[in-house]
Amino acid sequence: MNIGEAARRSGLPPKTIRYYEEVGLLRPARARNGYRDYGEREVHLLRFLQRSRSLGFSIEEARKLLSLYGDEHRHSEDVRAMANGRIAEIDRKIAELHSLKRALASLAEQCPGDSGPDCPILDEIAGASAAASALPRPGHRA
Repeated sequence: MNIGEAARRSGLPPKTIRYYEEVGLLRPARARNGYRDYGEREVHLLRFLQRSRSLGFSIEEARKLLSLYGDEHRHSEDVRAMANGRIAEIDRKIAELHSLKRALASLAEQCPGDSGPDCPILDEIAGASAAASALPRPGHRA
């Protein structure tokens, strides 16, 4: 099957499929005319890659998972360790997002939200300090 059909069946855009081939995750056969020729195996691997990426694994981690998937002598502890590593990274990102949310909520609470120009949110984004507040703001005349 051609790349368009492989894309349709795997749910990945052709550009992503070409990228996976470029980085060595996939090696489809070539037809006599030189075009890529995908089979059921390649579509299955594309779905595997799509799912691993949707779970947040990097390209290199997906490469390792693909290698483990194809290894009959793999140790499930290796796969579990990778999953636990992803979970730890997700937990770190969640904590970071919670912290970001608290900071932004605090700023939003401080903002009067009226027709006046004062806004602690913009001041924080601008890095307001004694020195910075002495500088003219864009769009304002000194």
